[in-house]
Amino acid sequence: MPAAPTLLPPGAWRFLPTLALGSLGGGIAYLIDLPLPWLLGALITTTLASLGGVRLGSPGRLRKGVLVVIGVMLGSAFTPELSGDITAWAASAAIMLAATAVMMVVAVAFSYRVAGHSLDTALYAGAPGGLSALLMMAHESGADLRAVGITHAVRILVLLLAIPPILGLFGHVDLAGASNGPAQWSQLPSLAGTAWLVVAAALGAVVGRVLRLPNALLFGPALVSSLLHFSGLTHAVLPPALIALAQVVIGTSVGVRFVGVALSDMARQLGLAVVQALILVVLAVAAAWVGQALTGISVAAALLAYMPGGAPELSLVALSLNIEPAFVTSHHLLRITVLLVALPPLVGWAHRRLRA
Repeated sequence: MPAAPTLLPPGAWRFLPTLALGSLGGGIAYLIDLPLPWLLGALITTTLASLGGVRLGSPGRLRKGVLVVIGVMLGSAFTPELSGDITAWAASAAIMLAATAVMMVVAVAFSYRVAGHSLDTALYAGAPGGLSALLMMAHESGADLRAVGITHAVRILVLLLAIPPILGLFGHVDLAGASNGPAQWSQLPSLAGTAWLVVAAALGAVVGRVLRLPNALLFGPALVSSLLHFSGLTHAVLPPALIALAQVVIGTSVGVRFVGVALSDMARQLGLAVVQALILVVLAVAAAWVGQALTGISVAAALLAYMPGGAPELSLVALSLNIEPAFVTSHHLLRITVLLVALPPLVGWAHRRLRA
């Protein structure tokens, strides 16, 4: 008997319980005034459920759509007033690339010498970001895909959980006032503004693929949206409710990465991944202080920009907390682009060095 027609894409029905669970966690976090409530609430509840053995559905195509939405939102942060920051941004980008190189050396060495992974697995597990492309390259090299995936998933989890207390410790961000109040939920762009945002989303998705940008569905719309906003053609922004939904979907997409991970079997690997992630957080904090001292960029913005991985997640955090999202997004795009260009020759060099 043929399946009944549906407006939802294939697999979406399986994700609805996951979305409901993530929304419940986000709602509870919002009510108790947790920082980044919709993101962290969804992340925590779905991670605990996944590690508890619940077979949660993956967001699949919905996450791709949310990446487009996040890209459009990030582009709205690029305004003409940013033109005076180019020198500081360039200096900060250089610091970020140097810090990324140090963090990758430390992460690869930890994975290879402490965790005992093969050289290929250590290289791809230690690379700071660009997980989708990394998994394809890792598959071709014969690396342990499960180890690479778990290491990156744990790293993003630790980064997201560490950000609120670190920012609170710095005292550079009012986390208590970062959430939208009830009066803001009904805010909507004008009809003309909505049309420009739709253009940015549709055209950006195409541009991202044509230019072969890393994470094309995120950075393509961000590029087109930034051009529209920087030129002054539109000042429209997406409503807070849509930002909250994006946080829930991104939070659950992190949590469901732990589906099928048995704590009893993977305790050592998970523990080592947590230790590695914490080491990288410390290095990112140190780099952020250096960046602030040398460029005058805020420590909070530098921290989110220098964190090793999770471009969609960290850019969304910057947007949600209003911590210079244009600055943070630009740094992550540069880092991932340089990483994907440099990694293949780096892998070849590492193998030659090991054989020498």
